[in-house]
Amino acid sequence: MAGYGKLQIGSVTLDNNIILGPMAGVSDLPFRVLCSEMGAGLVCMEMVSAKAIIYKNRNTNMLLEIHPDEHPVSLQLFGSEPEIMQQAVEMIKDRPYDILDVNMGCPVPKVVSNGEGSALMKDPALIEKIVSALVQVSDRPVTVKIRKGFTENSVNAVECAQAAEAGGAAAVAVHGRTREQFYSGKADWDIIRQVKESVKIPVIGNGDVVDGESAKAMFEQTGCDGVMVARAAQGNPFIFREIKSFFEKGAACERPSRKEVYDTVIRHADMQLKYKGEYIGIREMRKHVSWYTYGMPGSARFRNEINQMTDMDTLKEACGKIMLPPSVDT
Repeated sequence: MAGYGKLQIGSVTLDNNIILGPMAGVSDLPFRVLCSEMGAGLVCMEMVSAKAIIYKNRNTNMLLEIHPDEHPVSLQLFGSEPEIMQQAVEMIKDRPYDILDVNMGCPVPKVVSNGEGSALMKDPALIEKIVSALVQVSDRPVTVKIRKGFTENSVNAVECAQAAEAGGAAAVAVHGRTREQFYSGKADWDIIRQVKESVKIPVIGNGDVVDGESAKAMFEQTGCDGVMVARAAQGNPFIFREIKSFFEKGAACERPSRKEVYDTVIRHADMQLKYKGEYIGIREMRKHVSWYTYGMPGSARFRNEINQMTDMDTLKEACGKIMLPPSVDT
């Protein structure tokens, strides 16, 4: 039975097997650095289009930036044409990522309508071709992220995982929801167990892990080799520290104080502005601040104020008001 500990993915050794999942518009460089510092064993980048790399799309360079402090880091590509994806990998070979991941789980209509993301699960033979093509040109381990299936009537995660393994994948991550579920309903951990029993490569479970208890339950119920945390980390990079503490000390460490949350938000914003400039950086921070303050007294009223933030001074002032009230011991 698998459990918490080190994880070997091809030539890469993770210090622990609690992983930040890739999230478009969320797992950018500043957020990954925070999660890595908090103890994530691996951080996964936002998905990047293979075609955008080839066509040298201006925004893609920002997505591909990697900080020296965030290793090990997984770079996630999406596409559907093996030759184009091969070409993209050749073009990014000098980028300092540690693992190359292929997105085969994204449910977004504009991705799926191009035959990419979770649409690839309709064609396991193509999955094997893509992985094989990338393994041929990649000097780093190639992994794959899939879902339970495209629909409840076409649950084929086992077949897709076996196709990825046949192509030479070093690991597979399985989100226990179908494409038609998007992120609703309960994740099916039994499909993760079935995949684990059907392949020899490491299997990473994804879906409904929100704390140490649920991570432990996933390990026990599925036998998976690693656990991926995604939406539960939004506004909560502290989750990795808490899960690590749960396994290493037998109890989750205390939740961060309001002062620590405030300091983390300001540091997060500082990095956003450094890498993206003030205009984009502050606007990107709006959703993060909304997540960081979720559940705090007055947070619902605070939402309107968040959307008025236009510079670092207004962000600090707004966050200070809700996170550092005079009555709170910081």
